[in-house]
Amino acid sequence: MRAIKTFFVVSLFLLTSLCQGLSFAKDEFSANDIITRSRLAFYYAGDDEKARVTMELINKAGQKRIRELTMLRKDYEEGGEQKYFSYFHQPSDVKDTTFMAYKYPDRDDDRWLFIPAINLVKRIAANDKYSSFVGSDFTYEDVSGRKPEEDIHTLLRKEKLGEKSCFVIESIPKGSSEYTKRISWIDETNFLPLKEEFYDKQKELYRQFEAQEIKDINGIMTITKRLMRNVKTGHRTEVTFETVEYNVGIGDDIFSERYLRRPPLEWIR
Repeated sequence: MRAIKTFFVVSLFLLTSLCQGLSFAKDEFSANDIITRSRLAFYYAGDDEKARVTMELINKAGQKRIRELTMLRKDYEEGGEQKYFSYFHQPSDVKDTTFMAYKYPDRDDDRWLFIPAINLVKRIAANDKYSSFVGSDFTYEDVSGRKPEEDIHTLLRKEKLGEKSCFVIESIPKGSSEYTKRISWIDETNFLPLKEEFYDKQKELYRQFEAQEIKDINGIMTITKRLMRNVKTGHRTEVTFETVEYNVGIGDDIFSERYLRRPPLEWIR
């Protein structure tokens, strides 16, 4: 009888531990946590980043406009404060244009755009973050990211996207946003966003993001080719990261209004 009781107690203990473990696993992969991990994987890889980027703006007829730029990023806190600097090399109508963004964990981001043709540094207001980034199908918010707490996230299901197993997450804005719903397919292995669908106020799909190429760069999985398509107009923007370097020691002084007007040559060559 004592042996039976002992077996029962041990079995109950193991079952409780197993349930707690399953509960922990479930909590670990909640929708909020998946989105948070995805943001870190996509926007916070390494301590800093330097990339040479080609951006192709393609209309419905297939006509192209090409932009070449250097992007710099520095992180000050994992998932928190962060700074961006972009310099446009060509074409001539955007050459010497610069963009800078400061991201904060607890308030709206600061963004600036220097327009060389009129020698003007323009502050981008918080409600302008949904505007087109230099004529592309990406918005300013797409470039520097959106805070997870700005949306309500729900894990809809798990499914395959090609050969990749993905979490499918629905994100509904808590306040104002350019979209009323976003659906994200996030790689279960590396948490990179492989596809995103944006729905407008008419609840219709109007923009779609796709990760077209992913490479391992010094142990960091990086989306090196990405596409944003305007489903309603047929216009699309294809972005290729020609070179990517992480942890290169970018200094704080780069991210200043002085360098918006006179970019640091040693970093943008």
